[in-house]
Amino acid sequence: MEHTKCLIIGSGPAGYTAALYAGRANLEPILYCGLQTGGQLTTTTIVENFPGYPEGVDANEMMMQLRQQAERFGADIRDGVITEVNFDIKPYIVTTDRGDQVEADTIIIATGSSAKYLGLPDEEKYKGQGVSACATCDGFFYRKKVVAVVGGGDTACEEANYLAGLCSKVYMIVRKDHLRASDIMKKRVEDNPKIEILFETNTVGLYGENGVEGAHVVFRKGKDDEKRYDLPIDGFFLAIGHTPNTDIFKGKLDMDNVGYIKVDGSSTRTNVEGVFAAGDCADPVYRQAVVAAGSGCKAALEAERYIGR
Repeated sequence: MEHTKCLIIGSGPAGYTAALYAGRANLEPILYCGLQTGGQLTTTTIVENFPGYPEGVDANEMMMQLRQQAERFGADIRDGVITEVNFDIKPYIVTTDRGDQVEADTIIIATGSSAKYLGLPDEEKYKGQGVSACATCDGFFYRKKVVAVVGGGDTACEEANYLAGLCSKVYMIVRKDHLRASDIMKKRVEDNPKIEILFETNTVGLYGENGVEGAHVVFRKGKDDEKRYDLPIDGFFLAIGHTPNTDIFKGKLDMDNVGYIKVDGSSTRTNVEGVFAAGDCADPVYRQAVVAAGSGCKAALEAERYIGR
């Protein structure tokens, strides 16, 4: 069976940065890219808020550069998905989707999370052309424009307030007749003159020639007073939550009720010694590439120290 000092699962900013640092520490890391090589960031277009790119950078190009930098220091980066892990024995054993098995002294989990979508075909059609699941990442492109945020929780209110600082108008599309956000977040959006809340409203489609130009919406869907109309917008932001990609670790690692891996304070240590979690799979708060990269660095340094004990 193949053996490595450090095995990394996931290829986003956290995974690649962990591979870079582990490689420089002569851990000869093996990294499995997972289903989405480059991670969730590759679903967007231009990245403008990652340090070192004053003019912005194509997301796929940036992730390729991170990969090449890790490979320069000896990281063995492979296509493939880890489908099973065994933390009951040491070295730990992982199994790939091809049935290959690898022993690892340490494991860094950087599997990220996936944004929840409504499931409309138009969301895929306009992804990167007006559809986004991250206001902090993409809001800058909609300065002085009109956008909509889908959702009624704290995240949606936070995104709406953030966008209101950039955009001329923000609609909140809320399927219920109330916001389920905390009182302080409700007050912030209700008091913001740039935000208009559309209660009891569902989005059923998007339209536009060269990107999103509007949304097809329904007020009080299925009721006697149902009303269908088109809402002109330039951007459509999903804020209905994220799902951490941690299913294969359930029952093996401590997680919160959503599935985010719990780590020990400000470290990346999990409840299993020698197993570390970095990036969005352990971060329900920030979900930013630069934060993920920083946690990948921390995980590699902690893995190195664990091996050197």
